[in-house]
Amino acid sequence: MSNRLEVRNVSKRFSRKSGVVERGAEMMGLKAPNPVVRALDDVSITVAEREVVGIVGESGCGKSTLGRVVAGLLQASEGSVLFRGKQLGEMTKGDAEDARLKVQMIFQDPSSSLNPRQRVRDIIGAAPLHHGMTSASGLDDYVSQQMERSGLDPSMASRFPHQFSGGQRQRIGIARALAVQPDMLICDESVAALDVSIQAQILNLFLDLREQLDLTYLFISHDLSVVEHISDRVVVMYLGRVVEEAPVGELFSHPNHPYTRALLQERPSLDPVKRRFSAIEGEIPSPLSPPPGCHFHPRCPFAMERCRVERPKLRAIGSGHKSACHLND
Repeated sequence: MSNRLEVRNVSKRFSRKSGVVERGAEMMGLKAPNPVVRALDDVSITVAEREVVGIVGESGCGKSTLGRVVAGLLQASEGSVLFRGKQLGEMTKGDAEDARLKVQMIFQDPSSSLNPRQRVRDIIGAAPLHHGMTSASGLDDYVSQQMERSGLDPSMASRFPHQFSGGQRQRIGIARALAVQPDMLICDESVAALDVSIQAQILNLFLDLREQLDLTYLFISHDLSVVEHISDRVVVMYLGRVVEEAPVGELFSHPNHPYTRALLQERPSLDPVKRRFSAIEGEIPSPLSPPPGCHFHPRCPFAMERCRVERPKLRAIGSGHKSACHLND
């Protein structure tokens, strides 16, 4: 399969810009430079056509930042993002605009991502009307089509978001994303705020839409069970880096990296065998000052001196299976 998306050596750093006085103080050595948050550190992934790639990791590992960089909501500090082999800067203005529309994002909290002052008809229909995908006279029919596709009753198009349940509001977000006819959806914890029964409905909707519309997904979640259910391939991130990548069955049955093994060992299970659960020791380090070498070495029970000074490379250890760990040597 051809690649829908390629992320090549992308890094993202955040820092507060200094004012004129602060810059002068920094030049004279009277003030330290503003701290820099290293949210992404040399991340490279690919997503093939119609593939569902799950991104997992603890809070603060860079999952959402990666999704926003891919969606174009954030500009990468270094590296490049390619859509079907081309960067936006290499495209004509029209092609670049079309490429941006082809990648849409669905956010975690539908209550904060939907405008409470707009009716559902306007939330879903504004973008396709602006980009000429429908006419003003045909807007109602177009919005009804998107609502039906997302499992909503078109007769509720004149309502406001607060008049819907949480699951229905998430379906409104899905309908808004589908309205501009995307090829790829980035789902950022898009079922985390929903009840379990509603989560199942939304996940099944995602899978049905993939079959109907040939969609590609980048599915960001901290829920390993959800990722296992919906993904074809899983990427594990830790403190801004990719530490392991493998097909979903391979990763859940034969995890390689100590961090991945720790995540899978401590997930809830209905297995009747009694066992003692314990959290991963230590806290995730601050992205303001990540540890040298392997970022995971302060919490890794297998860490050795090499881990403290040398960054492990993400390399193949099997068919489609990559891991960044010195233990593989």
